[in-house]
This record gives sequence, C-alpha cells and structure tokens, in this order.
Amino acid sequence: MRGLGTPKDIPVGAGGTIHAIVLELVDHLDAMVAYWDANQVCVFANGAYRDWFGMTRQELIGRTLQELLGPLYLKNLPYIRAAYEGQKQIFEREIPGPDGRVRHGLATYTPHFVGGEVRGIFVHVADVTPLKALEHELRVAKAKAEEAAVHDFLTGLPNRVLLLDRINQALALARRNHEMVALLSLDVDDFKKVNDTWGHSVGDQLLIELASRLKRSLRATETVTRMGGDEFLVLAPAMESETQVETLAGRILEILSQPFELQGATLAPTFSLGIAFYPRHGATTETLIVSSDRALYVAKRLGKNRYAFAS
Repeated sequence: MRGLGTPKDIPVGAGGTIHAIVLELVDHLDAMVAYWDANQVCVFANGAYRDWFGMTRQELIGRTLQELLGPLYLKNLPYIRAAYEGQKQIFEREIPGPDGRVRHGLATYTPHFVGGEVRGIFVHVADVTPLKALEHELRVAKAKAEEAAVHDFLTGLPNRVLLLDRINQALALARRNHEMVALLSLDVDDFKKVNDTWGHSVGDQLLIELASRLKRSLRATETVTRMGGDEFLVLAPAMESETQVETLAGRILEILSQPFELQGATLAPTFSLGIAFYPRHGATTETLIVSSDRALYVAKRLGKNRYAFAS
C-alpha cells in the first residue's frame, strides 16, 4: 500500500480497475481513512485529510502521526499506544482545521494483526460536528423545558410546583430544628382596575416589576412565587420571631410603595399581605397556605395596604 497514488495513476486492468474504483470511493467518503505502519508512518490516506488538515495524500504519505497531529498528538497518545498494543480504540476529539474551524471527530483506531503481531493501525475519523450541535441543542431545549416546568412563564419566578417542594423541605427542617416558618400571601389591591384602566399589557408589566422588587427585598434563603393572577406567596424559613417576620412584611410593603413607571404610565397600587406561621397556624403545607390566604383577606377587610396575621 505504501506510496499509493491517485486512481488515474493505477494501471488499468481487471484488478487495476477495481482498485481504482475502490480508491475513488474511499476518497469520496466524508470521513478520514488512513493506514499507519508499525513506526507510525503514513502508508495510505484518503482525500478527506485535505479538508481536515489541509494536506494531500502525497504530502501525508511518509509522515508520522506526530507530524500530522502536532499539538493533538499528546492528547491522542494514550489511544495510539493502546491501538499499537492490540486494543481497538474509539474516542471523540475536537480537531481544529486549517481554516480555524473546530470539528468534532469520532475516531476509531483498529490494530492490523499479521501473524499475531500488530503491524500497523487502520484509522477512521468521522465528522460528528452536526451530531454534537444537535446534542447541544437538545440539552439546551431540555434545560429550558425543565426550567419552564418549575417557573412562572410571565415573571420567571419559581412556580407552585417548585414552591410546594421548598415548603415541604422547610417544614421538615423546622421540625428537626424546632424552628418557625412563615408564609406570606400577597396580592395587588384592586388589580382588576389596573387592567380595565391601562390594559392587560400594563397589568402584565406591573406583575413583572412587582416580582422583581419582591426578589430584591428577600434573603437568599427566602422564596417568592406567583401563585396565579396577581397573587404571590413568600416562603420565609428558619424565622426566629414574629418581630422578624413583621420586619420582612414591612420591608416588602415599603419597597412596593414606590410608584411604578410602566409604558409611560405612573401607577401607585397598594398591596395586602396575609401571614401564617408554622407550627402555630398549620403543621402542613396545605394548612399553612390556607391560613395565610385567609389572613390576606383579613388585611383587605381591614382597609387594604397592610398586613394581617392568621388567627
């Protein structure tokens, strides 16, 4: 095989024609195919090496693997050694091309045995760049789907599914540590008037800005979620006293009291809060949510723009 030329250089005859056709076929493969002898010297290479490495068959024959691979040689060396020891190798490798483009190659090194000894290796490297791109797109899509499954589509806040899980975790920890957990239900007073007066687009922007302000007012351990419509729920685990929760409620109302500048309109809505504690107002996630929701409506009956505790 050493020093094979192009198909037109091969003598034409019954066998020569077949060899020419086979070589023509190999040259048109969208993968690199080569043979390297026992000294890691190239004996044959197909035309794909020109696209990958910018080297023709004539330039490759007689060169060593190290001369071809350059900086990649050390990365490939464990596989090269294993192949020359008689073990077939299959692995992925990024290969920078002469044009600067990086391709992902799936390489196969197959030992060539003669009389029980390895006389060289057959190399096949397929371009799996499109598959890697598709794999990346699928990972991104999966991550987005998982994110969407546990986050509110409008505000990006954790949704009810994620919040319920966090409440359950907070309650389990509170039982072990004998701590207090607070749930704060919040909604916009007379939110329907916002939509009726300014339109649903402004109403949505108000909810988005409201969510942003709520996140800024909370500690890293606290969670706010949009339960639906204009209703939000804040989880405050490991609270030390009711006074600490009152401070949190006051801070929330203070940060929400600043006017909202939305699409050229200035809105100054008010907000009501209902607060329930574990274990006083409920020992389970469901009873705590119900208790905080009832406290919210107590705050509204008392005149809105305030907070009220569950009883």
